Amino acid sequence: MNPKDIRTSSDPDLAGSFAAIQRAARSAQDLAIKTNTSILVSIDGKDVELTAADLIKMREKEAPHQ
Repeated sequence: MNPKDIRTSSDPDLAGSFAAIQRAARSAQDLAIKTNTSILVSIDGKDVELTAADLIKMREKEAPHQ
């Protein structure tokens, strides 16, 4: 595996793919929340199932507190 950060690539398509992957992940999370289903993600090389409730909790922590 290449440890270089893809966002620093001289190829603009490759550098932009990081943002595209993030958008796709957010879309998958939105769908899981909407349909009350789980998604499977890899965290530190381990497969982890995140339920819709887990995703909602994560979103609440991301939201700025007013």
